Amino acid sequence: FIISGVRWTGSVLILRNRTLGWPVADAGAIEPASLEPVLTAEPRPRILVLGCGRGFAPRPEGLDAAMREAGIGVEWMNTGAACRTFNVLVLEDRDVAAALIAVE
Repeated sequence: FIISGVRWTGSVLILRNRTLGWPVADAGAIEPASLEPVLTAEPRPRILVLGCGRGFAPRPEGLDAAMREAGIGVEWMNTGAACRTFNVLVLEDRDVAAALIAVE
């Protein structure tokens, strides 16, 4: 990924004011604890665009409920679509974060 001119290798979390490496390599490893930086971000995003890898994968159990409880809607899609969607939402000045699983 190239984010704000910086090259990132591997999966990433993109928050309003920072980007972090994310140690998640496949959709099955996503759980609320792996999204802790999103859940504790200030300001907290209202939307999380989640790129689940090259293809589409099913959402992990309990993810939607945990994010809904935190007041964050999840848009789940493959990583390519997630990158495009995130960029559009940023241009619209929406309260958005992204969790992107790297594809090779």
